[in-house]
Order: sequence, then structure tokens, then C-alpha cells
Amino acid sequence: MNFTPAIDISKNEEFYTNLFKLVDSYIISEPDWLAQLTNSLALLNEMLPQVNWIGVYLLKDKDLVLGPFQGKMACNRIPLEKGVCGKSATELKTMNIDNVGKIENYISCHKETFSELVIPIFYPNKKQELEHLIGVLDIDSPVFARFTEIDQKGLEKIAQLLGDKINWPEPSILRK
Repeated sequence: MNFTPAIDISKNEEFYTNLFKLVDSYIISEPDWLAQLTNSLALLNEMLPQVNWIGVYLLKDKDLVLGPFQGKMACNRIPLEKGVCGKSATELKTMNIDNVGKIENYISCHKETFSELVIPIFYPNKKQELEHLIGVLDIDSPVFARFTEIDQKGLEKIAQLLGDKINWPEPSILRK
């Protein structure tokens, strides 16, 4: 396996403030939740360098089911007890993985992925508990240690924006 050192691509807080505003403008310009989410992910995919896959897995029963994404085909369904996405969902916290090859029970959808950032998304105005989890924002990179602390904080704010501003269907509808 070749090691590709990360180029200094850390963005400053102003980059993420502007990216947040762009995502927000896409969301408020369209009332349908699926279109809101799909265009938000397309924008993030376009704006974030050295990312090879970005998408959302939606919580349905005890699985995360593939939702809108940008990139190659992906795993359709991830059990909550498996992989980085499952761990993020069950622990209700962000997972910033510098080297996915070192993760026990990692689910590899693409051999080109070396680092991963997974952030939980919650329904608006709800406690951060499993019953209020919509799903997770999953971002993969072909670069080891791609996601800096600045990236993580900026993308956590964007994940919160997705949870708060998208016109999500009621959980009983979304989880069918």
C-alpha cells in the first residue's frame, strides 16, 4: 500500500463559515427534503478537496441505510454495531479516523479510502439520543489523516445545519 502524505489542505474558519452559508442557501431555496439533502451533498463534494465519497446513511430500525451520496457505489446497509458509521451512530459522536486500515470491523466500500469523518445528524430541537438520530454524514478521503480539527468543527456545524434546517419527514415516515 502506498502512503500518500496529506497536502496541507486545512481550511480556515472563514472557509467553513462561507461553506455553511452556501449550504444554508441551498436548503432554504428548496422545500423538498430529498432535494435539499442531495444538493447539499453535491455542494460539499464540489467544495471539499481530497474527498472521494460523501453521503448520508439514514437510521432505519437497527441499520443505517444508504441515502443520497456523491461518489462510487456504496454499501447499501450498515448494521449499527459495524464500522465507523455504526460506531458514530451508537456512540452519538463524531468519528475522525486518520487510517481506516487500523480500525477493527471496518467496512470497506472502496479500497481507495484511507481516512474517514463520520458525523451524527439529529432532528431539530431534540436531545442527542439514538431515538432522535436521523443518520450520519459520512465523508471519505483517499489521503491518510485528511480531516483536521478545523475540518471536523466546520463539518460538524454543517451536519447540525442539515439536521436543523432540512424539512425532514417525521421519524415514523423516514424510518419505514
